[in-house]
Amino acid sequence: MFSKKKNWFFMLALILLLVLAACGGGNDTSGDDEEVDDNGDYDLNDSYTVVSDNSFVPFEFMEDGELVGFDIELITAIAEEAGFEIDGEIQTTNFDGIIPGLQTGQFEIAVAGISITEERKGTVDFSDPYYESGITIAVPEDNEDINSLEDLEGKTIATRLGSTSSQFLEENLEDKTIDTYEQLDQVYMSVENGSADAAVYDLPNVEYYIATTGDGLKAVGDTYQAEDYGIAISKGNDELVAAINDALATLHENGTYDEIYDKWFGASE
Repeated sequence: MFSKKKNWFFMLALILLLVLAACGGGNDTSGDDEEVDDNGDYDLNDSYTVVSDNSFVPFEFMEDGELVGFDIELITAIAEEAGFEIDGEIQTTNFDGIIPGLQTGQFEIAVAGISITEERKGTVDFSDPYYESGITIAVPEDNEDINSLEDLEGKTIATRLGSTSSQFLEENLEDKTIDTYEQLDQVYMSVENGSADAAVYDLPNVEYYIATTGDGLKAVGDTYQAEDYGIAISKGNDELVAAINDALATLHENGTYDEIYDKWFGASE
């Protein structure tokens, strides 16, 4: 009798061990090195710090005390689609402080009409391109002497501090004076008040300024150095980059990108 009872307890214990082992095995199927689930979800933080500029119309600028623009609506839609929150409000800083801020961890995501360049890719990561741009020249309407890049030789040119336009001028002109400014309105005002002969900056901003604010300016010459804008992300956030790219692709597919684009630039092609 004692032997049968002992055997019964042994069998019960063995059954329990087998059940527990089966449950434990089910939890290990994901693997420690798994990055992305089969359903496309990513291992993201609940929120990320986002930074932008506040004077790059129509991408980001202040209107009635609120930060608005194409980039602002786009990153908000991307965050919603990807499933993360923007930590507090979108922060703003001078354009030349954005990349250093990402490097030091002050910010995690930046959207500010940032051109994707090989030099910048060495310090931060980028999303897929979301806007195709280029560089153009703005001069006073009554100026007939400047019609091309070559005509800027020997002239004083205004552009933005830390921009690809500034680098482009340094690399492509020999005899020039380049005045750089932190704020874009200072760039255009320097041409309007005669302290600079021309302004050189990103085409969409030049065209928008002339159409809405420019006091007697016109765009001349070709569009130089085709550039793609990308969302910049601090290094080491591979899953965040992938999630942003997936969200951006979805916004293109479902028409949300076109709706935002049409609002700020007119009907998309």
